[in-house]
Amino acid sequence: MLGAGVARALAARGDQVVVMQRRPSGLGLDEVCGDVSDPQAARRAVGGCEVVIHLAAKVSLSGSAAEFRRVNVQGTDTLLQAAAAAGLSRFVQVSSPSVAHAGAALVGAGAGAADPERARGHYARTKAQAELLALAADVPGFAVVAVRPHLVWGPGDEQLVARIEARARAGGLVVIGGGRALIDTTYLDNAVDAIVAAGDRAHRDGVHGEAFVVSNGEPRTVLELLTRIAAARQAPGPRRSVPYSIAWSAGWLVERLWSALRRPGEPPMTAFLAEQLSTAHWFDQRRTRDALEWAPRVSLDEGFARLAAH
Repeated sequence: MLGAGVARALAARGDQVVVMQRRPSGLGLDEVCGDVSDPQAARRAVGGCEVVIHLAAKVSLSGSAAEFRRVNVQGTDTLLQAAAAAGLSRFVQVSSPSVAHAGAALVGAGAGAADPERARGHYARTKAQAELLALAADVPGFAVVAVRPHLVWGPGDEQLVARIEARARAGGLVVIGGGRALIDTTYLDNAVDAIVAAGDRAHRDGVHGEAFVVSNGEPRTVLELLTRIAAARQAPGPRRSVPYSIAWSAGWLVERLWSALRRPGEPPMTAFLAEQLSTAHWFDQRRTRDALEWAPRVSLDEGFARLAAH
């Protein structure tokens, strides 16, 4: 969803865009099909380009640590090497605020340094490692900037919206601790704009070599977000609240049973998810907006209306 949005936005303003993914994109753009950790495919994709915007990642609540490392860390390193060897000038690493989240509440926080040792779960740890690799590659003539969009959602979203809708229709949409935690989210169009802005401004002093958290800057409670996303899809909102200690313990147990039984897909609850749904995490956006010369153009209220119309 996010990668397609960025590619369309660049093409719409007249840029020549090459997209790289494992299967045909259907976007009608030049494309290279291949695995992001394959050096040959990476070289084919970046040849003749000026900027790389790296959105590919393994995003999941479960899976082997080795696979997360192969895609998120090795894949980033492969693209960095290919881009530098081809003489590209700019590289945008699309990261995640989870790379600097050690479990404590984040209230009006800045970007903070990526911390693989304290980040929670395989995804966050490997994304933290990847971000550090990318920023370390920032040198004169090869500008690298990291952008961390937080909880991107919008029409066509299969990661967040579709899961909330499915859980709501099955009667299993619950909140933890009353759903009172305040969290930031990012409407799709705003995340696209911020990533495009990062690519345009990556070479500027005070931008490259740095990480920026991106969000709508409108923290809402988990209860409100789940209720309004479900309502936009004409599904019932949360009907129950579970204490954090019970949710975390259940998530911890389900994760291990899921792995032991080799169940396909993702478990319905994990300890990490329980933590995320019960802990405040919202961010100070002033540095991001100043450096990228960007501001959200779609409010959350308008985003909910667009989701309902879709």
